[in-house]
Amino acid sequence: MKKVDRSELLALGEYERIRPNFRGRMIEAKQRRRVILGDHMSMVFENHDSVLLQVQEMLRTERITDERAIEHELSTYNELIPEPGSASGTLFIEYDDKDERARMLMRFASLREAVKLHVGQHATTACFSTHFGEEMDRLPAVNYLTFNVGAEHAPRLLDASVPAAIEITHPDYRVRVELSRALREELAHDLSS
Repeated sequence: MKKVDRSELLALGEYERIRPNFRGRMIEAKQRRRVILGDHMSMVFENHDSVLLQVQEMLRTERITDERAIEHELSTYNELIPEPGSASGTLFIEYDDKDERARMLMRFASLREAVKLHVGQHATTACFSTHFGEEMDRLPAVNYLTFNVGAEHAPRLLDASVPAAIEITHPDYRVRVELSRALREELAHDLSS
């Protein structure tokens, strides 16, 4: 899948002019790529367009205009774009109560081995990205995952008779959610891009 190129980024003023329409269109597209995983987790599968939105929004929010800083943001967020045969997602852990959130993030340290993408009988365990300084005895509230599924499974996602799901098998959080038809189509495209 194509990475976001510097030439695609708009200057802050230009982005402000198109932002309402662009952002609305991208949020709508991201809804097709989102899966609710029980009461306290959700995942958005990333692609070129979702990353373009994130970079533009980061530049806008932080008022970034320095070329080195722009390149840093591009480099950082382009890591979310999956390689061929892979799907990548952002996993959000969502607890309103800060004490409960802190307690669960400690308990979820072992979640790194417990998130799977199923396509038929094939199961792929997510690879969690870790960043410098990240505490391994607790999980961040926002996590970047990659599923190295294999491009050969893309057509199977388009076959409605083949089950496809995200499963979490952590002792403190067990859930299996079947993927919507729209998400299956998006992921099939990702795997073959």
